[in-house]
Amino acid sequence: MASVACIGECMVELRQAQGAQSGGQGGGLFSRGFGGDTLNTAVYLARLEVKVDYFTALGDDGMSEEMIAAWNAEGVGTRRVVRLPGKLPGLYMIQLDAAGERQFFHWRDSAAARQLMSLPETDELLNSLMSYDVVYLSAITLSIYDAAGRDRLFAAIKRARLLGTRFVFDTNFRARGWPDREVAREVFATAFAAADIVLTSTEDLLALYPGESPEQLMARIPTSELVFRLAEPVSLLRFPGGTSEVRAEPMTKPVVDTTAAGDSFAAAYIAARLGGSDPVEAAQSGHRLASLVICYPGAIIPGYAMPPKKRPRPATTRQATK
Repeated sequence: MASVACIGECMVELRQAQGAQSGGQGGGLFSRGFGGDTLNTAVYLARLEVKVDYFTALGDDGMSEEMIAAWNAEGVGTRRVVRLPGKLPGLYMIQLDAAGERQFFHWRDSAAARQLMSLPETDELLNSLMSYDVVYLSAITLSIYDAAGRDRLFAAIKRARLLGTRFVFDTNFRARGWPDREVAREVFATAFAAADIVLTSTEDLLALYPGESPEQLMARIPTSELVFRLAEPVSLLRFPGGTSEVRAEPMTKPVVDTTAAGDSFAAAYIAARLGGSDPVEAAQSGHRLASLVICYPGAIIPGYAMPPKKRPRPATTRQATK
């Protein structure tokens, strides 16, 4: 079975009560959950029957224990999770407007996950990346490490690619996580040069390169396989041997919450590619899952709402990168 290493951070999530979102009585009420972009992708990968391990650091507190239990229940592997005595996970709060668009507020400066690239266990974790078919991470992942940590991670990915592991980079960009945009641009350029597949969007890249056209933005990314999501539900694809435009099917239900739309798209795309689908079919799968996810509150939809499973094609053989 093909395997994926997802690297990142899961945080404690506080979400406004339903009444607060529409000006009702729930202004001071919040529900507590857990979430993070690459963790969301890992959960959806597991639901799509892809073997996935999550790489992160957590504390030894009760909330960290709850996270581990929840991930295990979803089928996400936790053997790569490092536990740090005395540390805690980060915290974020979501506010939603009437259209389901979200605003995030974070408290994460001392979170355990930020130390993952500077621990006694780090070398062993990074060396294990060579045993996976795919390494997946996002720009948010890269933003929580310092420059030395990012260099250490990129070096490990380069070694893994020599043995056939593919690197998928998702440009999920949050300006608040970076000291300035110039640093972010430099890190993005390094990730673009190392990646086998880039998943990106106008929302992410226009924040870094204001005023550029989709064609100009795509030209900045040298990887041969690129998925570029537009503001409308359309993806522009570039892959060896061609290009294509993939449109999502029209929505039949109202949009409730756009949280994890991109994360679920990434999971369905990766799962489809590992299952033998071509990029066009994989993007169609991504749009289908994302269109379901945004019809439910929160990042992770109920299990019964997942699309029916399809029999995968034989997975593609790993080939070393020369």
